[in-house]
Amino acid sequence: MLRTELITEGTLTCFPAGLAHESGSLVNVEVSAVVFDGERLILASDKPIPGDDRSAVFAFDLVDGLPDPDSLQYLTADAIRHAVKYEDFALTIDGRYILATTGFDRIDDESHALNAYNHLLVWPVGQPERVQVVDPDPRDGVGGSLELRRKLDEAIGLPYYKIEGLAAVPALADLGEKSDGLLLFGVREQGQAYDDFEYVARVVGVHYRMTADGNLEFVDKLCERYRFEPSEYAGVRHVCGLSSLEYDPHNDRLYLMASFEIEDEAGEQTGGYLWSMPLADLTRGTSPSIVEDAHGEVLEFEHKAEGLAVLDTERLFVAYDNDRDMTLGRIDERDEREACEAPYTVLRIIE
Repeated sequence: MLRTELITEGTLTCFPAGLAHESGSLVNVEVSAVVFDGERLILASDKPIPGDDRSAVFAFDLVDGLPDPDSLQYLTADAIRHAVKYEDFALTIDGRYILATTGFDRIDDESHALNAYNHLLVWPVGQPERVQVVDPDPRDGVGGSLELRRKLDEAIGLPYYKIEGLAAVPALADLGEKSDGLLLFGVREQGQAYDDFEYVARVVGVHYRMTADGNLEFVDKLCERYRFEPSEYAGVRHVCGLSSLEYDPHNDRLYLMASFEIEDEAGEQTGGYLWSMPLADLTRGTSPSIVEDAHGEVLEFEHKAEGLAVLDTERLFVAYDNDRDMTLGRIDERDEREACEAPYTVLRIIE
């Protein structure tokens, strides 16, 4: 059972205050993905950020263990700008490549108008201009990871689903094929349609190897690898869906984050929880352990926890996507954030 203590909390300004869409409505940052590449924190909003010199993916240098607010840079390669609704990032096992997934929660097979929501991207660390689409449709002029989409359809087995987790972990020992790792996708929602689904914490995965030109190819079948029930844990007050996966190579540990968004007699409520497990337990189907705070109580995030990054052997960075909820709670003395600000928390694992 891991315990954590709070190091710091704050907000990051992700674009100029007052930035608006063509309609006149304010652009709202909704950070749903984060990864640490060894030097920079790379974050993504699951909504587009307009501007020729901007994108929904951006980075901050990490200085003395904290993001430097003056180091904001946007990743503006065409393929990165084209993909919509980013949900998670991952590093390959060797730490040389970054992977980014969108939600895969909508598709139009006839018009291809929604292909932007169906992307798995890969690029070398520090070289986002070399980004490539993974497992693309073989037809000329048809964008997106549509071959991967077909594999996800088969593995999940339901007409509607939403991907919100991504992690690359060491390959299973008995694979029998040359592989550079096992790529895990976390399923948050599944059902018959976007308005007829259930929240889940389900993981599907496929082994991959890197190609000579820096892309991924899959070497076995995408299938279910793991699942658990967050609501079965004492201290979990609401139904949750998986919101992030993160592999910790320093401790050979897998983190599974889940969040909730509900509306009841008390109004709208959001929050989340964190679980951990030794990677060896993934194949055993062992239940993960819920992470606690410094007092031994279940760690419940005050905001909708959507992104998780391992910074080193003991520190974790948590990013929040509160949609249109501007309240900051204990993160800041101010009551509300600006639409351009993304709240975050840095935690330390203490046991």
